[in-house]
Amino acid sequence: MRPGDDLAALLPPLASDEIVVISHKVVSKAEGRLVDLAAIEATDEARALGKEDPRLAQVILDESAAIVAARDGIVICETRHGFVCANAGVDQSNVPGDDTVVVLPLDPDASARELRARLPERPGVIISDTFGRAWRVGQVEVAIGIAGVQALDDWRGRPDAEGRELAATELATADAIAAASELARAKDSREPVVVVSGLGRFVTEDDGPGAAALLRARSDDLFR
Repeated sequence: MRPGDDLAALLPPLASDEIVVISHKVVSKAEGRLVDLAAIEATDEARALGKEDPRLAQVILDESAAIVAARDGIVICETRHGFVCANAGVDQSNVPGDDTVVVLPLDPDASARELRARLPERPGVIISDTFGRAWRVGQVEVAIGIAGVQALDDWRGRPDAEGRELAATELATADAIAAASELARAKDSREPVVVVSGLGRFVTEDDGPGAAALLRARSDDLFR
């Protein structure tokens, strides 16, 4: 993928009840969200983050709305989109050249909606990225852009198998689909697209609120 490439034209034929999960990296590349580190001048604030390459730290700062935590070169950021993740989503993997990094799309939900509009059968679209988790080891794919997929399956007020009313259960449907898609490819397989079948019940006619629906409000965040 290169800036300006037509991602929609490269996708396989899709049915209206299918969901296509696309690595954000190819979306970012098509949208020209590449940064040449050779053109970056690091500030004192960037050098203080302790990254091996201060220029990379500067890009992370530029892509962040806030630094949530930083220690020993590990930087957890809140991005301008509201995601809390390592390095503000700035990544050097699967990017050609030692001095090039890829950053997140400016508006992943808008990217997902635009892509869906160009697909004839209007399948569900999820743009995914790999995030770590605060209380568990390992990384999983999560949905950072959504169009036409139910982001949450809200069971609050519904009975469980014993008839007890559920009070807090909201299943993160789009994140679960994104995570499952990663099992169908490898990090080095150059397969940025996974088509998920059998989950048509989660495909919606309208585009919906997008991944914004999955962001926890700061007022509900007990740990930040």
